[in-house]
Amino acid sequence: MAGGLAISKGDKEYPGKLTWTVLWICMVAATGGLIFGYDIGISGGVTSMPSFLEKFFPHVYRREQNHVAGTNSYCTFNDTGLTMFTSSLYLAALVASWCASFVTRKLGRKASMCLGGVLFLAGALFNGFAQNLAMLIIGRVLLGCGVGFANQSAPVFLSETAPYKYRGALNMLFQLSITIGILAANLINFFTADMKNGNGWRISLGCAGVPAILFIIGSVFLEDTPNSLIERGNNEQALERLKKIRGIENVDEEYDDLVAASTASKEITNPSFNLLRAKYRPHLVMVTMIPFFQQLTGMNVIMFYAPVLFKTIGFGSNASLASALITGGVNCVATLVSIYAVDKVGRRVLFLEGGIQMLICQIVITICIAVKFGVNGDPGVLPKWYASLVVVAICFYVAAFAWSWGPLGWLVPSEILPLEVRSAGQSVNVSVNMIFTFFIAQLFLPMLCHMKFGLFIFFAVFVFVMTFFIYFYLPETKGIPIEEMSRIWKAHPVWKRYYEDRDFDVEKFDRIHAADLDFTKELHI
Repeated sequence: MAGGLAISKGDKEYPGKLTWTVLWICMVAATGGLIFGYDIGISGGVTSMPSFLEKFFPHVYRREQNHVAGTNSYCTFNDTGLTMFTSSLYLAALVASWCASFVTRKLGRKASMCLGGVLFLAGALFNGFAQNLAMLIIGRVLLGCGVGFANQSAPVFLSETAPYKYRGALNMLFQLSITIGILAANLINFFTADMKNGNGWRISLGCAGVPAILFIIGSVFLEDTPNSLIERGNNEQALERLKKIRGIENVDEEYDDLVAASTASKEITNPSFNLLRAKYRPHLVMVTMIPFFQQLTGMNVIMFYAPVLFKTIGFGSNASLASALITGGVNCVATLVSIYAVDKVGRRVLFLEGGIQMLICQIVITICIAVKFGVNGDPGVLPKWYASLVVVAICFYVAAFAWSWGPLGWLVPSEILPLEVRSAGQSVNVSVNMIFTFFIAQLFLPMLCHMKFGLFIFFAVFVFVMTFFIYFYLPETKGIPIEEMSRIWKAHPVWKRYYEDRDFDVEKFDRIHAADLDFTKELHI
């Protein structure tokens, strides 16, 4: 294969089994995704509610109600304050993720998760009781801080706790929680949009406190990961913890590797700067480019602004919320597909198939909008077949993202990082994710206004580029123990030059890989 080396297993296998304890722990830790998903889903629905717009953005409300002369459909919701309401959260999450890196490393994954839940709960209260735009933005900033802490610590917690054979599926519980949060938000928006007292938006925003409370309670009762306990000098407690989550007494080999990794990590005084060293070049590239590309798939645009987008292309208010609800359901179901497939077919297959499917759907959506809306944004009467085609194309697009770039964008960065740079690397991952989420959220409505249907061509180009990036630069990580992950970079034709250890047996690794491919083919047959 020209660039991406697909390596399925290493020659080291730690004993252990998937216990109910591990499953329960991972389900609780994954609830961190609920708070992120709920916010993604709630924002677009609330910003399409007339009562919300009338109170906080009256000029947008008047423009929508009166359809100001000279304003086409592409530009109806183009407003700096409205986009700042959505995007301010992600700017706060960017800053918070670096604070979370220190907390996660020094105080443990559990402490970072608890703090994230508390901050998110505070933000939900501010938003639910908001009386003016200032309270609304303060609430969004607090929500963003909560998201920054949760997204920094929860994926790492999952990767460190899960047995390596099931790490992909268990880590994807985080993405499943995100999709459940989005779906729950869409449901709440649908039922609160037409409340006669005009306070439906308060219920929608205030209900963010529910997943926050679940996350806080769950985090309080969790014990920290063995990796984190060893990192903070609690070796005996870590050994007992490892025995409990693996369900066996013989964990000596895995424990010794964790201790060795921790000893190496303690020699590094500044993990953030250490991440710039040549030996961590492949890790730095991946934790930067994967979240960068994840945001430029255009998926968050669909999730943020689905009701607004559907309303823009001619759906009524309730119809737009219903369509967003449908896409939220597809997102949730498709994530289950990824949980089933990720440890069977591998990360690369899902990445590549998802990229191709998203590209095709982007082209179809672009053609649909271009034909009916043109550049003047006046579609006339939209037939039902057209509306159905747009929804179907978006659903196929959402499904492709949900079993590829959505979950894998969190899984792969969290599993490839060595312990000594894991917290710093995950902070880079979250930071890049949040900074581009901020830019996309802030710029989408102005870009839609000026680029019209060309905006979807913009995202399609990036989907094309990112699919090639995965093909040539990302090795397969399926079935590799997290502390043995360095072997995939040493065997990769692009990344091996960054490793000083030239004694690594690449031919042996290729033989293992070839045997794995034969076994995989037998499974498919």
